Amino acid sequence: MEIRLRQRYSATVSPALQEEFSYKNPMQLPRMQKIVVNVSLKEAITNAKVLDTAAAELAVITGQKAIIRKARTSIANFKLREGMPIGVKVTLRGARMWEFLDRLISIAIPRIRDFRGLNPNGFDGRGNYSMGITEQIIFPEVDYDKVQRITGMNISFVTTAKTDAEGRALLKHLGMPFREQ
Repeated sequence: MEIRLRQRYSATVSPALQEEFSYKNPMQLPRMQKIVVNVSLKEAITNAKVLDTAAAELAVITGQKAIIRKARTSIANFKLREGMPIGVKVTLRGARMWEFLDRLISIAIPRIRDFRGLNPNGFDGRGNYSMGITEQIIFPEVDYDKVQRITGMNISFVTTAKTDAEGRALLKHLGMPFREQ
């Protein structure tokens, strides 16, 4: 089963990027490596059951089982100890990555209230982009009546691009609606 966005990358995005950045070799083209979806909940410090519902919702959204993340360091002000479960994450690669990216661009992002475009400053200097979503209910897979609490999530797009300009061009050609600066 070929993914619609993957076909678009091969047919239109890669030739456009090759022309825009004048690559000599097709292996120089920036590609999507993975998408990491992360949910962190401070309520998990006192109630670990909150992570189970967050993991279930993330599994429904991404189509892949979420893993529970533990705190790496202790922070006394937050009453957080090293090793306490604090969040859930999913790393998407291959067909699931392309399918999730397609649903995010075509269905979920247009459902964001008062949307004026994604912040183009979310690049890290190496062509990777991170964005935050404040409500998980923008995804149609989430049953609004069964949602116990509104949680946000961080989504990181890891690419093979060397610079932010290449990463931005890749995501823009794939259909990410960036806000004009």
